This record gives sequence, structure tokens and C-alpha cells, in this order.
Amino acid sequence: MDWITGIQRAVNYVEEHITEPIDYEEAAKQAYSSSFHFQRIFGILCGFTLGDYIRMRRLSLAGRELSSSGIRVIDAALKYGYDTPESFSRAFVRFHGVSPSQARMGGVALKFFSPLFVKLILDGGNRMNYRMETKDAFQLVCKKLRDPHEAEMTTEQIIKRFWQECIADGTILALNNYITEKNIFGNCIVGASFGKDAAAEFPYAIGVHYDGKSVTDAGLTVEEIPAHTYMVFTCEGRMPEAFMRLYQQIYSEFFPTSAYKPCGGTDFEAYPSADVLNPCYTCEMWVAVDKNGAADDNQSKQVRRNQSI
Repeated sequence: MDWITGIQRAVNYVEEHITEPIDYEEAAKQAYSSSFHFQRIFGILCGFTLGDYIRMRRLSLAGRELSSSGIRVIDAALKYGYDTPESFSRAFVRFHGVSPSQARMGGVALKFFSPLFVKLILDGGNRMNYRMETKDAFQLVCKKLRDPHEAEMTTEQIIKRFWQECIADGTILALNNYITEKNIFGNCIVGASFGKDAAAEFPYAIGVHYDGKSVTDAGLTVEEIPAHTYMVFTCEGRMPEAFMRLYQQIYSEFFPTSAYKPCGGTDFEAYPSADVLNPCYTCEMWVAVDKNGAADDNQSKQVRRNQSI
């Protein structure tokens, strides 16, 4: 399965359960991703969070139903996930500009927010510098972000706050002491998005390639990173704008036409310094990939082996 199909499956899952409590973990599974990683990619690509998408779809459908079916406001509120008519009315007014009662009476303009359909569109003409790196399994000494356990996450805000905390509490300075000449990522501190490679309660970490040195700093752990092939992209410009722009290009322009696809493994952002507001800043993004069809072929082979036992 390619990544486009996975994202469409996730969107389809949301649409099929739009009037029910949405299981964010299950939506992410449809795209073979962790909830944290999927919500991060979704927000970067779409410009709004998965929670915003669900909210706007529900309010759009509620407006149509109120204006055409005569459903009571309290019933519409409960159907579309609101605990009280008052909270529903506030959200409805913010979205449509009119109250649910006005929409029910008819004769007012309402807003429509259409469902997402993932398409491959000819676009781009942009340059991206990249290389391929194949790495054996290695270790990362790092401080892990504990999953905030929010159903809806604005992941970039969470990650930004985590970096600020690690700078303030001395974690970044401590990690610098573990950087060696043989560091896979060069003289860089990395942000690691674990994806399927780590326990769900720790979706992100800040660390460096670990070479066996005794870890004496409180709060740091050593994590196993499986072997992966990576597409490594050069990111140039002021952060986080350059990072978001490149992420959009990678997922909307590079992968749809590439022989490779994201595999849901551990991805890295490799930062050489803290000078991230410099418009000439340069860092790297490491995206774990499989060749298109490789993961599906492996799954098919495993099924055939199981059937023969």
C-alpha cells in the first residue's frame, strides 16, 4: 500500500464514523502510522489539524441537516458530538456566522466544508536536495517526550514546547557530551519521531547517536532504532517555516512520484546548531522508507508461510 492510499483510508474511516466518537489511534492505523506521527503529517499537509477537520465536517453536515430536515437543535448537538446545545450553538455560530435556530428556520447562508479526497496532481517544479542512506540498527541516547494522551494534538506546538523545556533544563547541553566523531548524524542533535518503532507512550524524543559511553545524566535513556533505509532531505531557511514547507513538498511532490514510500519507521530531524531563526539555516530531514510494494510483498509472503504451516 502506498502512502496516498493510507491517508485516504484514514480519511474514509473518519467520514464513516463522523457522527460517532472518533478513535484517533484507529484512524492512524488505517494509514499504518502512530497517532502522533499521523496527526503531525496531516496537520502539515492540510494546514489544519485532524480535530479541526472533524469539527468542520460535523458543523457543515449539521447545518445542512438543520436547514433541510427539521431536526431539533438539541438532537443535532448530540448527533454531532456536542455535550450541550449551548456548546454546539457557540461552535455553530463561529463556523456558519448564524445560530442553529436561524439555520433551522431557513433563508440564511450556510458554509459547506467538503470531505477530503487525496489526489495526485501535477504540481511542483521545485528543487529538493536529497540522498539515500541505509543504516544498520543503532542506538539513540535521548530524552523522550511522554505522550500527552490528548485525542486531538497540535503536534508542532507540543514538540516546540518540548525543545524549549530541554534547552531550559540542560538536556541539550548534556546530549552534546555524547556526540562523537563517528556520529551517524554528524555534529547534530536530532528530533526523533518514533512511528511504529517504539512504544506508543513515547512518540518523540530529542537525542544523539549513542556509541556506548556510560549514561550518567538523569532523564536520558538509550533506545534501539531498527535498521532502515532513509531518504535524507536538505532543509534550508528559517525554522519552523522552512521545515513545514519542505515537509509539504516531500509528501505532496516527492513521494507520489517516487519508487519509495514512507514506511512508518523512525524519522529524524538533524539540527547542527540552535541558530534556527537564521534565514540561511541548514538542517536535514531523515525519512524512513520502503520501496513501493516491498512491505506488501513481505506481508503476502508471511501469509503464505503461515498458511503452509
